[in-house]
Amino acid sequence: MDAQQSGDGGGREFHRVADELRARMTDGTYPLHAFLPSQRDLAEEFGVSRDTVQRVLRELVNEGWIESRQGSGSRVVKTQRIQSSTPRATRQRHGTTLGPLLSEAFEQPEVTLDAYTLTSESLDAHIRLQAERILGGSIAPQRIGLRMILPSEDLHVPYPRVRDDKDDPRLRDRLHDITNRHTESLRGVLKALKTEKHVASVDVQIRHAPLTPAFKLYLFNSAEALLGPYEVIQRQIELESGEEITALDVLGLGATLTHHVKDADPNSSGTVFVDTWQAWFDSVWNLLAE
Repeated sequence: MDAQQSGDGGGREFHRVADELRARMTDGTYPLHAFLPSQRDLAEEFGVSRDTVQRVLRELVNEGWIESRQGSGSRVVKTQRIQSSTPRATRQRHGTTLGPLLSEAFEQPEVTLDAYTLTSESLDAHIRLQAERILGGSIAPQRIGLRMILPSEDLHVPYPRVRDDKDDPRLRDRLHDITNRHTESLRGVLKALKTEKHVASVDVQIRHAPLTPAFKLYLFNSAEALLGPYEVIQRQIELESGEEITALDVLGLGATLTHHVKDADPNSSGTVFVDTWQAWFDSVWNLLAE
């Protein structure tokens, strides 16, 4: 049956399209103030129904990524923003997104990435973009090492939650589903790079901490750090059943991140910042192994 007529409003296709559009807005494919393709074009490109595209666009509106007006289309109103304390990086990356920083890290022969985050959603989107570059032959790292700390699955996190019923478990269950789906996707993408001999060595390790992340942290090759708080917002969340719930949630993909780079001066602000957060991550990582 033709995808346009199959009523494919189910979860898998919905998430696939939403994830890809978020990734494109994050990496600058659809920059700030740009218009997304029409619903018809998106449905044809992804092989899904118009209903699925409409649900995705409503979700992106609720998350604050886009605004949609009848007859005008959908326009990007939020992207990943980075504020850098390093003058060199500020000149090169003013107004840029997270994607170029990950791209630079993956252009090295050995890539080490440490991440502390609420879910693996953002990282999965960016890792898939780097995997495409590797498969296309534009970059060729020989070793990729990833360590990720996520909240324990049995931890009662305060968000996301139903605004008027903090004990309603549905949004927490949804959060776990999102985390597990993107974690498995990330593992699979990196494992395939090694299995298909595009990368000689891949090491992915994930540990769970009894901590509710108030911020997200990325450490690249022990030389650069990105840190950003999660912003708590009220938004509508559509469940798999189609029911919409008013929720208190946090969004990480659009959060402003602070960027620091180590240099030759051990006392510089960038070096101290990176070393401090690398030491923090290592201490938590080692504690979780005990």
